[in-house]
Amino acid sequence: MARVIRDVVYASFPGFRPLALDLHLPQAREGRPPVVLYLHGGGWLRGTRRQFSPTVTPSASFGRIARAGFAVVAADYRLSGEAHFPAQLDDVRAAVDWIRDEGASHYGLDGDRLVLWGGSAGGTLAALVGLEPATRARGIVDWYGPSDLRAMEQHTRALGTDAPGHSREDRWLGGWVAELPDAARGASPIAHVHASAPPFHLAHGTDDDSVPTSQSTALAAALEAHGVPVELLLEEGAGHFWQKTSPARVRALVDAAIAFAARVTA
Repeated sequence: MARVIRDVVYASFPGFRPLALDLHLPQAREGRPPVVLYLHGGGWLRGTRRQFSPTVTPSASFGRIARAGFAVVAADYRLSGEAHFPAQLDDVRAAVDWIRDEGASHYGLDGDRLVLWGGSAGGTLAALVGLEPATRARGIVDWYGPSDLRAMEQHTRALGTDAPGHSREDRWLGGWVAELPDAARGASPIAHVHASAPPFHLAHGTDDDSVPTSQSTALAAALEAHGVPVELLLEEGAGHFWQKTSPARVRALVDAAIAFAARVTA
């Protein structure tokens, strides 16, 4: 069972709540463990570091990753009701800095063997910061994350569920995506792919109504076009957050991502 250290403040920005993380440490370890920085989903609107995914329990997720020999840093970030893009990228960068500074000195983490892993909105954040050369990530696990905000805006409008200015993407950018092309591009991982990007592991359900599978297949194609190693797993019949998926298949998806993280940090 992992040792869990909760409520560690990793960043404080004037005028905002302190940002905290939970650290899940492997019980048995030799040397400095590699690190998975996990970023929760929730449309940049809601969510917490305590929840890996609505369909995955902490023991089957954080604990499972720690049992594989990783330290897991599950970090909160400012939500769209608190701050707009790109504040969340600053938060994730601060978490990476904490891992390599405080995490290394106080908890023995190996911040040079770092994988960013996120689901949905967290997958977008993991991809955006992981694609930055300064992050020096070994790999990125992106579960069903939006990769192209302009295409996501069109998808949301087609569903007829939000008026202009009120979609998850709009709230994140602080205005209507269609009227903020520069911000939309800045918040879209597909626009930042480059030949020196770290390997990616993408996984997406084929029946995802919230974030269409095309968001992951398009990102995979862009990565492949730049010669970046990429794994793409399409889970037949699965919805968003692996809804409509059996517990056994969800465990298999977690294990596939762990195996990827083990390979890139070996």
